[in-house]
Amino acid sequence: MKLVILDRDGTINLDSDQYIKSPEEWTPLPGALEAIARLNHAGWHTVIASNQSGLGRGLFDMAALNAMHAKMHKMLAAHGGRIDAVFYCPHAADEHCQCRKPLPGLFEQIGDRFGVDLKGVPVVGDGLRDLQAGVLVGCEPHLVLTGKGEALRGRLLPPEFPPGTRVHDDLGAFADYLIARPMAAKLAA
Repeated sequence: MKLVILDRDGTINLDSDQYIKSPEEWTPLPGALEAIARLNHAGWHTVIASNQSGLGRGLFDMAALNAMHAKMHKMLAAHGGRIDAVFYCPHAADEHCQCRKPLPGLFEQIGDRFGVDLKGVPVVGDGLRDLQAGVLVGCEPHLVLTGKGEALRGRLLPPEFPPGTRVHDDLGAFADYLIARPMAAKLAA
């Protein structure tokens, strides 16, 4: 199974220090939905792993989160794309759960749900926590320079990033890289 695990806020949609709290605030990043559709058309299943502590903080409720995801699914479908599943941590940081990134709980849930070993599965996010959580279960780390990652544009990655982290301008650049990778391997053989 060809699987990609994506962060949501800052990777697929605009992020906000005030949290994304409603479907009206959920706005896709330029080219992100098209990138997911390209991945799907190349045979990749896409799954989201997202911290949603706004739930635990009482900033929005499940109905609002479901409405945001319904908007995302509808907009993706218009581009011929899909997200196979959305995994999220609803807890605030002070709840000390195992599913809040950088801990690997969401990724373990993904592996269990899909019945796959996540070793080598690409994880894409705009921040350190996204990648740390994935690396703990063997995922291959990819940073996009959108959202929180924008602050790293033009700079060397800080040493706390996992070794081997690949950097991409945005989700579209990551999709291009991943789709081209099998072709590059065939040409090198």
